Parts: sequence; structure tokens; C-alpha cells
Amino acid sequence: MRTKLCTTAVGLVGALLFTAGCSGATSGSGGASVDPAKLKLTDTTPKASGAATTVNWLVEQEPATLDMDAQGGSSTRTVMANICERLLLLKPDMTTAPRLAEKAEYTGDKKLVLTLRDDVTFHDGARMTADDVVWSLKRHARPEMNESDEYEDVDTIAKTGANQVTITFEKPSALFTKALAGDAGIIMERKAVEKQGDDFGTPGHPDACTGPYRLKSWNSGSSLTIERSADYWDKSVRPLTKEVVFRWASGSALVNSISTGAADGAYLTATGPAAVLSKKKGVRAYYGQSTTAWSLSPTNSGALKDARLRKALSLAMDREGIAKSGFNGLAEPWATPVGPGAWGYEKAAFQKAQKELERSTAYTVSPSADDIDRAKKLVERAGAPSKPIVVSSDGSESQTVITNAVRGAAQKIGLKVTVKTIASSRYDEFFSDPGSRNGFDLIPVDWYISKADPAGFYDNGLSGNANNWLGYSDQGYDALVGKAQQTIDDRERAKLVIDAQTKFADDAVWIPLVQVPSVMVLGDTYTGPPASMVSMYYPWAADLGTKKG
Repeated sequence: MRTKLCTTAVGLVGALLFTAGCSGATSGSGGASVDPAKLKLTDTTPKASGAATTVNWLVEQEPATLDMDAQGGSSTRTVMANICERLLLLKPDMTTAPRLAEKAEYTGDKKLVLTLRDDVTFHDGARMTADDVVWSLKRHARPEMNESDEYEDVDTIAKTGANQVTITFEKPSALFTKALAGDAGIIMERKAVEKQGDDFGTPGHPDACTGPYRLKSWNSGSSLTIERSADYWDKSVRPLTKEVVFRWASGSALVNSISTGAADGAYLTATGPAAVLSKKKGVRAYYGQSTTAWSLSPTNSGALKDARLRKALSLAMDREGIAKSGFNGLAEPWATPVGPGAWGYEKAAFQKAQKELERSTAYTVSPSADDIDRAKKLVERAGAPSKPIVVSSDGSESQTVITNAVRGAAQKIGLKVTVKTIASSRYDEFFSDPGSRNGFDLIPVDWYISKADPAGFYDNGLSGNANNWLGYSDQGYDALVGKAQQTIDDRERAKLVIDAQTKFADDAVWIPLVQVPSVMVLGDTYTGPPASMVSMYYPWAADLGTKKG
């Protein structure tokens, strides 16, 4: 998908949501917290040296299918990241590297040439061919498939040599190689998939991929097991763990399973279980880079169409208080609506731009008296609306903390706020039905992008974009984002993205609040896997093992 934008639409309290479209970085687990001063981000964990026979791993729910084109929820991705490989690899530090394609080179702005490895085999022993690659990419591109929107700019996909595939574009597409490190770049064996037909991806049927693990068994309703592939093509990769057994749990059930040793690890973004487990003996919690950030998204329903009021509210927000109270200390006040995991290139430039925004006139970590005075003057110039600003909440702990912070900020600067609580099932509708947002002026959202490139986020501010609830329209901004998404050179694209980011912030199109890291909990015996958000795209189990041989 072009941006994989997300919201926490369901199951926020105690849930472990990290889908391709959604991330639930919430608390919802009674009081435990982490000292932010001790929260250290790491891309990966110390390297494993010892073997393990069986490791028990938890995911939020049982996969509905293992056909990633049909449905790609977080549980499915966490499993299949070890079974299926992509043309390019998203590494734990969020940079990309060659994988099934040893080269991916643009020859001109509209032509991408993929040079394929000639030593790759599928799990049934068949050799990967250029025909398999062309077929896989064309399957991803079908309108009904999960990854089809990644292919919107693609014109042709063709075999142009024994180990070469060429993709042409209707217009330059700078983000397409990022997509090839995600689910849009998964390669499957055509013969195996077509032989299984409608049964592909269901229990009792083998996978059709090339990864370091293969599907061993899937007992629907109970467990799913992957096993180390004895004939894995890449002999430089030597997984230490023989098999990983996946079961499903969330909230207190997950906490209990990890605490008692019934389960050995899990990736999660719910900060409540993370905070509780970080204090359990025999359990380690690791925190890594993520693109997830919480923001307030204004609509065009009322007074917040005036940028001065949006800036005033932003100035008065206590982001530090939100981070501590709403996310158990597992959050950081943040000046942009996308987390640092998006900085997969030109990181120093994006870090510098982030710091500059933190010193801007519409952002505070915790507002000072001067900030409140400035906010009041903005309200005076704009004119305080006669009706209260209506803020939505699904009643979850994080959203309750955020909406209370909005109410407190508004009271300090002469604005009135009404918080309207809705069912989490209705919260879904905000993102699919524009009419459901009628009567709401401000909606808390947490979004992430699956690509390590902020250019994948800022199309949310484009004129007419479905996620541009404010109805923001600026020709200069549109031109910057459009050019960035078509600029192949990383350094030049970063400059354009930063310019667009600055304008997005100056106009307060969204009101950023906090960014939340990726979290992995692991029994103290084990080590090796990455802690960053790559767990849905990178073969993390191949790094998993014990601390001592």
C-alpha cells in the first residue's frame, strides 16, 4: 500500500494491535509505568550464541489466512516474515538492502531494473525464476489484492533476461523500492500457489516461499508452528532455533503467559502490558524504532478550520503529561505526526528538522506561562467560537488521557471543549465514512507508515486526500509532496519532504502529540531478534536463540 496509514480502530484497551493499517500503542493495563529516563531504544538485541529446540511466541490473534495478498494482519505478518522473503530487505535499523534481488537500479526516472539472485530456491526445492517474480508482482498488483495500491503508478512488469525483471512506471515512483522491502515485494512459487488454488493459505497446506523457516503445521484454533528450513538457500544464515510455536493472546492473558514462562516472547505496541512485563523477573522488555505517532486530526466541521485556533491549542498541550499518563512512560513528546522509524535514509537531516520543529512557535513539551499567553492572543485574534469544540474518544485509557489534556489546554486559553465518547466499533467508521465525522471537530488518531520514508506520510495533507479531514488545500504543499514522491535521489527527496513537513507543521494541519516505540518482550533466556518495527517484514526468528551456547 502507498502509505499503510493506520488508526487504532478496535480493541484498544489492553490490545496488541500492529496491523498493516493500524497500530494500537495504548496503555490499558493498570498503573505500571516505565521511567522515561531509562527508556533506551535499540534496533536489535544482543546476538544469540546458543541453540533452542522450541520457542513459544505470542501473537494477538490467530491468522485468518497465510495468503498475504488476501489479508495481512499483524499476526499473519509476524509469522510470515520468517517464511516469505522479499526482493529487498528492510533491516532492523530501518534501512533497505538487497535480498532476492541482488540489485534494484533505476535507469531513468520511469524504469526500475531488478537483477535477481540465481541461487534462490523455494521450500519444495524448485528454483526461483524471473517468471515467478513477474507472476508474484502481477498478483500483488491485482485490484482485489492487499498490496494493489503500491502498484498504482506501475505501467508494465516484464521478464527482460534470465535473471532480470524490468518495471516501468507511468510517472516516477520514488517509494516503490521501499514497497519492495514490504509485502508488495514478496515472491512466491507460481506453480505451488496455482496448484493449491483457493486452498492456498489455509490450514493443512504448505507455503510457497523461500525464507529461513517453513510452515510445519497449523492446528486451527490452537497453534501454528514454523520449522527451520533444512535446505535454506542462503548458507550464510544459520538459525539457532529449530521451531517456533505461535499461539494467540492479548491483554492480561498475554501478561500471564509471559510472566509464568508459558510463552517466551511477543512483539507488541500496547504500552500497558509492556510496562507490567518490564518489571517481571525473568522477562526483558526491549524498545525499538517505530513510525507510530499519536496526533489530533481536526475536521472541517467547525471552528478548527481556523489555523490560529489549531496553533493555539497545540501551544497549550501538555505532551509530557500525555506521555507519562496515557502511555505508561513509553512515549515521547513529538513535533511531527510520524515516528523516527521513518528515517530510513538521510537520518541526520530528518533529526535536525525534528529539532527545529521542537523549537517552533506552535509546539511545546509542557507549556510555559509565555506559551499560554501566546496561545490566548491567537484565540483573541481568531475569535473564540460560540460553540464548544467537540472531541471524540473511544473511552480507552490513552484516548481518555488525550481528550482530558485537550480539555485542560482549551480551558487555559479561553476555549470550550466537549468530549463525546463513542463505541470503539463506531470509531472504525471515522476512517471509512466521511459522514461519521459530522459533529466532531477533533479526533485523536495514531498512525504509522510501513515504509521507512516520511514521504509516505505527507500525502495525508494533499488537496482532496481521503485522510485530509480538515479539507486543507495549498498548491505549494501539493507541489512539494508530489515532487518528493517522484524524486529518486534520497538527498533531494529528503529536502523536499522536510520542506513539506515544515509547511504541514506551520499550518497545523494535524496537532502532533507523542511518538511510541515498538516493543518486544522476551524471556531472559533468549536474545537476538530485532526490537524495531521490522518484525512484520524481517525474518526475526532467524536471529533468535539463547544467550549461551
